[in-house]
Amino acid sequence: MIRVESRPGESLDKTLRRFKKQCEKEGLTKDMKRTAYFEKPSERKRRKERQSSKAREKARVTRD
Repeated sequence: MIRVESRPGESLDKTLRRFKKQCEKEGLTKDMKRTAYFEKPSERKRRKERQSSKAREKARVTRD
């Protein structure tokens, strides 16, 4: 559970901004977007393959 307490003298906008940042850091926004619509198993498989290929490419580039 994400909890953000307002600091003394902090505006509501800044507190909300910190909350949103915490949600992004925890991966909550990404998870909500992913579960907002039904994803077919074949689409899920394709997405995971793309993610793994990106990770492999990134690892290869940083290693070189």
